[in-house]
Amino acid sequence: MEYISTRNSKKVFEFKDVFIKGLADDGGLFIPRSLHKIDINELKNLEYTELAKKIIYPFIGNFMTKGDLAQIINKSYSVFRKKNVVELVKVGDRSVLELFHGPTLAFKDIAMQLLGNFYEYYLTNENKKLNIVVATSGDTGAAAIDAIKGKKNVNIFVLHPHNKVSSVQRKLMTTGKEKNVFNIAVDGNFDDCQNLVKTMFADKNFSNDIKMSGVNSINWARIIAQSVYYFYSYFLIEDNKQPINFSVPTGNFGDVYAGYLAKKMGLPINKLIIATNQNDILHRAISNGNYEVEKVHETISPSMDIQIASNFERLLYDLNNGDDLEIVEIMKNISDNGKYIIDDKKLNLINKNFLSSRMSEEEVLKTINTIYKKYNIILDPHSAIGYGAFDKVNLNGNNIVLATAHPCKFPDAIKKAIDLKEDLPKELMFVMNEEEKFDIIDNDVNKIKKHIRERI
Repeated sequence: MEYISTRNSKKVFEFKDVFIKGLADDGGLFIPRSLHKIDINELKNLEYTELAKKIIYPFIGNFMTKGDLAQIINKSYSVFRKKNVVELVKVGDRSVLELFHGPTLAFKDIAMQLLGNFYEYYLTNENKKLNIVVATSGDTGAAAIDAIKGKKNVNIFVLHPHNKVSSVQRKLMTTGKEKNVFNIAVDGNFDDCQNLVKTMFADKNFSNDIKMSGVNSINWARIIAQSVYYFYSYFLIEDNKQPINFSVPTGNFGDVYAGYLAKKMGLPINKLIIATNQNDILHRAISNGNYEVEKVHETISPSMDIQIASNFERLLYDLNNGDDLEIVEIMKNISDNGKYIIDDKKLNLINKNFLSSRMSEEEVLKTINTIYKKYNIILDPHSAIGYGAFDKVNLNGNNIVLATAHPCKFPDAIKKAIDLKEDLPKELMFVMNEEEKFDIIDNDVNKIKKHIRERI
């Protein structure tokens, strides 16, 4: 499969470039030059790992053999607490797809465990070294660290917003003992962390010199890994003659874009709901065409406290019929003015696939409380936003909520909503008493660069 950048459709890349670079040199995002269709009848009744092999292999081309991919997928998902990685649970009139049974209790594990083993495979075969630099709003960092820790020829530097992730999220990142893991707490918010990473990627002298790579949600390997559970959950629905809709709590548009990719490949998804908290740039964009950056509000769903939704550029590329020059202009305008108005024609195209909703803090807490009282199930704040989204849009059929994190990662929110403390699974309880290791650094790219250089 050949890949191009959203900002230059003439230059062609292979999967290896796309995976290692993460972000194109021109600042664009990698996408396939053309997309294959999947015959979903051939995928029925497969276990999760077998399904993953079928869906992922066409995207990776000559990066590895089918046999090597099969081994890596088996290894990656052997660390999950569920045999089939995810679990679909009926909760009232909708189904909840639990994606948090991996080692760091978040959906990010599903892609990140795979990426960690991809890195090890690549670096061993090519005899190369890499430094991964990643920004996190809470969950990506822990998932990336767990996937990369202790692996040879690779270091990982994780930037998180200081005092703006939950204590459990932070401890899952900062209590490791491995020498190839470095945590940086940035005095700023997640968008600041993300901008620092993008600036370092854009500095070719620095990024090439340190052999920099990234695993943020823009990495195409993550998107294809996440598309698998859309297919898997579709086959778990007993009456799939009814339309199927997914509600996806999202800030960076990565997880919901994976659903859009699955639909483009042939999965008969009716609608994808973009479920947001008060940081609702995506809801404003989808509902009235106003993609405008506003101030980030701290909420009880910190993984969604984002204003710049990086993966949205991939959708914009489709909406503009693959006009890379138009994308360059749009992204420059967003960068310079923090704004892009989507016209009615494009908005109608978006609404063929996507709807959106927004939930306030009070609504999130009320949803957690109601679900617990009615069904004795505890949803984390992000999953509650996904669940509540179906109450705000009128969709019949099979409605599936993506539950993106285990509730124990957000103890303050759960305590506030239902006056309960949800414990970590026993395998992870030890992190609460471990010594933490992280450095607090100003929101200054030169200080961050210096810090990284001194440690490689």
